[in-house]
Amino acid sequence: MELHLSSPSSTPIFTKPKSSSSTSILINKFPSISLLLFFDNNLHSSSNKRRSSSRRVLKISSSSSSSTETLELQPGGKMVVELVGAFNELTERMRVLSTSSSRLLFKALKLSIPILHNLPLLPDGRSPLSKAFSLAVTLADLQMDAEVISAGMLREVIEGGAISMYEVRDRIGTGTAHLLHETMRLKNISSKVEVLDDESASALRKFCLTYYDVRAIILDLVLKLDTMRHLDYLPRYKQQTISLEVLKIYAPLAHAVGTNFLSLELEDLSFQYLFPYSYLYVDTWLRSNETGNKPLIDIYKEKLLQSLSCDQSLTEMVMNISVEGRYKSRYSTMKKLLRDGRKPEEVNDILGLRVILSPVSGVNSSEIGEKACYRAREIIQSLWKEMPSRSKDYIMRPKANGYQSLHMAVDISEIGRKRPLMEIQIRTAEMDMLAAGGTASHAWYKGGLTNLDEAKRLKTIMMAAAELAALRLKDFPSKNHKGLEIDHRNRVFRLLDKNGDGKISIEELMEVMEELGAQGEDAREMMQLLDSNSDGSLSSDEFDLFQNQIEFMRNLEDRDVQCKTLLNEKLHMEDSGGLIEVYNKELGNRSPVN
Repeated sequence: MELHLSSPSSTPIFTKPKSSSSTSILINKFPSISLLLFFDNNLHSSSNKRRSSSRRVLKISSSSSSSTETLELQPGGKMVVELVGAFNELTERMRVLSTSSSRLLFKALKLSIPILHNLPLLPDGRSPLSKAFSLAVTLADLQMDAEVISAGMLREVIEGGAISMYEVRDRIGTGTAHLLHETMRLKNISSKVEVLDDESASALRKFCLTYYDVRAIILDLVLKLDTMRHLDYLPRYKQQTISLEVLKIYAPLAHAVGTNFLSLELEDLSFQYLFPYSYLYVDTWLRSNETGNKPLIDIYKEKLLQSLSCDQSLTEMVMNISVEGRYKSRYSTMKKLLRDGRKPEEVNDILGLRVILSPVSGVNSSEIGEKACYRAREIIQSLWKEMPSRSKDYIMRPKANGYQSLHMAVDISEIGRKRPLMEIQIRTAEMDMLAAGGTASHAWYKGGLTNLDEAKRLKTIMMAAAELAALRLKDFPSKNHKGLEIDHRNRVFRLLDKNGDGKISIEELMEVMEELGAQGEDAREMMQLLDSNSDGSLSSDEFDLFQNQIEFMRNLEDRDVQCKTLLNEKLHMEDSGGLIEVYNKELGNRSPVN
């Protein structure tokens, strides 16, 4: 078997040999993809990047056969590829997914994908399907439930006027329709205040947290983040207006609901559009602390994790050791430099690591966890020079709100190169859970909720909404992680195998294509392609090979973008004669990469 990639303008086709040999393929049987695998092994994973909705092209041919029969994948087949690929990618990102959640998400994708394909391009030039899937991926990464993710996919469908809220309720479910209704109510919430001063913005945030479903708020925040990521097409004054709203209302709101990565990115993007030159200065200064190709934070994470894992005394006390790393945000750095009046050398938490220890289970697990934290601190002291003046022991002396953790700052400077101090926090998994989502959370303060009783009341409302959704969808964590991994590969197969007989018949394949708005007859061509033993149906093994092909092709575009970025940096670095510019002008539209 041999893999060929056609040009982007070509029609997606599968080529099937006339011989009766199996046409289902495994990726590792392709001798011609060694170069692609080389790139794959030498690039960082891009799992958090948004997938494009553009079509992937795959041609399968037999090198042993001189004549081949070309089989064009009909619209129904292409829709199935989109459906299976989207469903698998979203469910891979979700840690908890019950059977009812799987069915709900599958129904939402079947409903939204064909409609989104037919909607006109968005003002920023993207397809509605690309935007909808980007929203769904971000929500899945936030571990939102299937109702929220389905609402994210259907938001553009509702916006485009293709279906009504009543149709969503009848075809998908009341929960998803309710969330869509709530997000539409939140759409112009900023217009409720005339002046975006601190007091009115704080009051508006409290109003949202009190009177709206917290899951709808998170969906609205993800929509705002998507907007901020694609502001370039708007005029400057509009960019500033939206960015000011986000900085005053939505970024603090994201802090309040505990979606930290949303709040940080919203702040940084707003900062970049409101004060582009200031952002450039801060960004340049932060980048000046880097060296080489590998990010500093990754270097120190690996070094610390290795040292902790090799310590016999520590490993006897804990079941698991986790080290998380983060860079200080550009906006937070700017506030410390300007508002607090600090000198650059006084901004000590540009790099931050957090050690989370899970003590061995038992009667004295809390006591063992505390001892493990102190042992981890000793190990860190042996690696880097600690700055005692910046050390805080919140385990021995917890904060008034219950917060517990060890804080320390270490000097990571090298000979001939001065670096800012690195902040390290050490805590048990229980302490971390309390800090992130319990009464000790400082997110409420950042969200403008300084009254502890009010914060607790709103937290109770938020938790109740999430628990009710989990109960309705039967989404509960499972300890059998191995079983979940095996189950994932068969999830789509079971959804397509409606009568549960262990195979997908031509009738079942035709039914799903008709649900996607395509001709049911397209199923015959697809069945011919995938049915390797020609028994007129698809087994789980045959369908699994098909899923492998889809996954591989969905990754190709991301690999190409990464290769283009790396090559662009390296070639421009070496291209002192401007040859790349000359060739770009010569090729014009003929160049496959602009």
